Formats: sequence, structure tokens, C-alpha cells
Amino acid sequence: MFREKIKVLDCTIRDGGLINNHDFDHRFVKAVYRALSEAKIDYMEIGYKNSKKMFSPKEFGIWKFCDDEDIKRVMDGIDSQLKISVMCDVDRVDMDDIKPRKESPVTMIRTACYVKDVDKAIYMTNQFADKGYETSVNIMSIAGVLDNELTECFEQLEKECKAQVVYIVDSNGSLYQETTEFLIKKAKGIIKSKEIGIHAHNNQQLAFSNTIEAIIHDANFVDGTVYGLGRAAGNCPLELLLGFLKNPKYDIRPVLDLISKEFIPLREKIEWGYIIPYAITGILDLHPRAAMALRKGDQKENYREFYESLIGGDEE
Repeated sequence: MFREKIKVLDCTIRDGGLINNHDFDHRFVKAVYRALSEAKIDYMEIGYKNSKKMFSPKEFGIWKFCDDEDIKRVMDGIDSQLKISVMCDVDRVDMDDIKPRKESPVTMIRTACYVKDVDKAIYMTNQFADKGYETSVNIMSIAGVLDNELTECFEQLEKECKAQVVYIVDSNGSLYQETTEFLIKKAKGIIKSKEIGIHAHNNQQLAFSNTIEAIIHDANFVDGTVYGLGRAAGNCPLELLLGFLKNPKYDIRPVLDLISKEFIPLREKIEWGYIIPYAITGILDLHPRAAMALRKGDQKENYREFYESLIGGDEE
């Protein structure tokens, strides 16, 4: 079960920021950084590197932008080998904001895109690589991509992109194990010069099992979040992942302490995890935005009406 090549990337603050406008304070993020460092996790994705020309700092917290000084403040005073990652969405980053790697506390930049924008993602990723960063391309909402389009996307990434990793992203939490197996095998069959990764959402309570399935078929980069924190239904729980990997390098105990001290109280303030509206969007392979809106309204437990609104009403 132990495979040394597997790297664990924690995206608690980045994905968790999608439910609170990236408004975690430095103290909380530093507590996560310290625990992940002690647990010997490989990467911590601390947020997005979005342009302040496109998104207002008055509307979003600092981890929407990940200024180097904010990252350094989190890292200060902690002896750690933990690598810092940030995510860049296609068309949402000012490329001039990205300093050379030697001038930044960031080690990895992950470019997120849909298949239709893979050309843009390759252009961005190659620039990041030329500046000295470790890089990945994360293909979002992959469940709904036509097979021939996916083939072309993977072939283009293999031939033209300098990324070290290509991620399969189950954005809507709609994948099952059989499809996960198919996608990982397809990626590995075409992409020979890069590692394959998995980023799974938990709408149908399958994020952990789909991550295991990806590992079985030789995906060596795996994402998780502490206590499953993340947009809507959340992500593969980091603590379960560490328990499965059996790698003696990792230590689950600091993560358990972090959950007790920080995430149980947070769960009283912010809702995430398996909830029926998120399960419905996962079953239908839909973005959870409608379910998230439902949970903010006064009809948040009206599951049947919500389901029928998505499928077009009662069956005849």
C-alpha cells in the first residue's frame, strides 16, 4: 500500500476560501501551516493568485490574492519543509504579478482551466515554469467532457506543456470509481512525461474512495483538505487520506489536534460537507452553485422541490 512517489497537497485554505470569500485570518492560516508542517505534508495550497484589477480587495479576503508578504507572515518563525502552492484561474491573473520563483515564497503554481481553455492554460503554465516554479494544470469539470475532446486535451498537454503534473478534477462530485479508473488510465496512456493527480469533491461521499481508486491506478499527486473543508460538500478529508497511505513520513496527530482546536469550532460558523442538495447536484453532474444558494434561503430543506427544479419538474 505504501508508495513513496505519492505526494499529498493540502488545499484547505484555497478550497475552503470558496465558502467565506477567502477571509481566513493570519492566525488561523498559520495554525494550519504549522500543523501541516508537523504532519510532513508535501504541499499547502494557500489560496488564489487573482488580479486585484478584476477582484476588489474590499469584497474578498487576502487569500484571493496571496501577496508574498501575507504568505511570509504565515511562514515566519516555523521551521518547515512544506512547499507553498497557489492556484491561478485562466483569465483571472495578471501575469505581471508573478515574480520569479527565487523572489517568492511560493514553490508551485497550479493553473485551473476547462478543456476549452487548455491553450490558455498551457501558455500560462509555460510562463510559470520559465520563472522557475513547479507547475500543474488542473482540468476542471472533467466528468462532462466528450472523450475525443479529452484525448485532444491530453495530447496537447503532453506535447506542448511544461507542467510536471496534470490533475483530474471532479468539480461537481459526480464521478464514480469506474469513471475515475477510466480517466486516470486514459490520462496515463497519453501523458507519459508528467505525473497524474486527482482532486475530488465529496457531493456523493465518494471523494475519498475515488482518490483511493486513482492511487490504485498510479496517480501520484493527491489532494485533500483538513476535515474535508471546501466549497459546498467539500473535498477528500486529509486525515482519511493519511490513514490510508501508510507512509511513515506522514504524522496524522498534528492534523487531529488541528481539527479539535480549530475546525470543530469553525464547523459551528460555516456549513460544509455532505448535505442532500449537494448530493443532488453531484448526482446530476451540476455545479453546486444552485445548492449553495438554496442553503442560504428559507427553503433550504425542501429537497424534492429543489431536485425537480433542476430536472424540469415531475416525471409524466
